[in-house]
Amino acid sequence: MIANVLDELIAQRDWNSGLAEGTLFATWPQVVGPEIAEHTTPLSLLDGKLLVQCSSTAWATQLTLVSSSLLQQIRSCAPGALVESLELIGPQAPSWKRGHYIVTGK
Repeated sequence: MIANVLDELIAQRDWNSGLAEGTLFATWPQVVGPEIAEHTTPLSLLDGKLLVQCSSTAWATQLTLVSSSLLQQIRSCAPGALVESLELIGPQAPSWKRGHYIVTGK
């Protein structure tokens, strides 16, 4: 009874894709496997583009080489998520624009 009400509410509000995206992020290790999941973190899914941060530029480069098979695997494991492309980025460098040793006016 409650499950039917929830299914109906999800369908009426068109929440299926949002739930699928949340499931993709929550089950990332099962979707891509433990080794890839250890070195990657999904950051966002906007307009069909899945942004994935890698632990190093080497991992980003290697996954870029196999991105078509990785994308196919993601699509098969999370069919409602509507992932059309992948953007694989390396780690973010720290910002040096704040702190004690900043030159003002630059």
